[in-house]
Amino acid sequence: MATPALDRVARLRPGTSGDLDEVMVVMEAAFGDRFGEAWTRSQCAGILPMAGVSLIVARDTEIGAVIGFSLSRTVADEAELLLLAVTPSHHREGIGGLLLDDFMEHARATGLARVHLEVRDGNRAVDMYLRAGFKPVGRRANYYHARKGQHFDALTLSQELSS
Repeated sequence: MATPALDRVARLRPGTSGDLDEVMVVMEAAFGDRFGEAWTRSQCAGILPMAGVSLIVARDTEIGAVIGFSLSRTVADEAELLLLAVTPSHHREGIGGLLLDDFMEHARATGLARVHLEVRDGNRAVDMYLRAGFKPVGRRANYYHARKGQHFDALTLSQELSS
C-alpha cells in the first residue's frame, strides 16, 4: 500500500510494451552484466503479451521517468515475481517494497494460493523478501552466469497465502 511519503516519490501504474525502452534503462542500471540477472529487451517483449503476465512501472512523480518496475505472471492459483528492479539512485527509498507490496496485494485480492520468486544469493533484496514473509524452498547452484565467467546461486523463495 502506498504511503503518503512514497506517493510523492513514485506512483505505480500498469506498464505496456510502450514502456519497454524505459524499463530496459532501469534493467541495465539495476542489473547490468555484473551477475547475469538482467533480461533482454526481446525476452521482456516476448513475455508481455502472454496471458497472466503483468508489468507494473514506478514513475518518478517529478520527472515522470520510470525508476522501477516489476514483472510477474500468474498461472492457475500461483504467481511468480519474475523481475523487480529499481534504479540505483532510488535504492533505499522504499520503491522496491512498494512494488513488492503491489504484487502481494494483487495476489491476495485474486485469491492465489502461493507466490514464488528466484533471487541471486547475496542480492540485498533477499532481506526484503524474507521480511515480507517469503521462505527459502530451494537453491539452484550456478544459476546466474555473469559476463566475466562467475557463477552465482539462485535462491527459490515461496509464500503460502491464506484464503
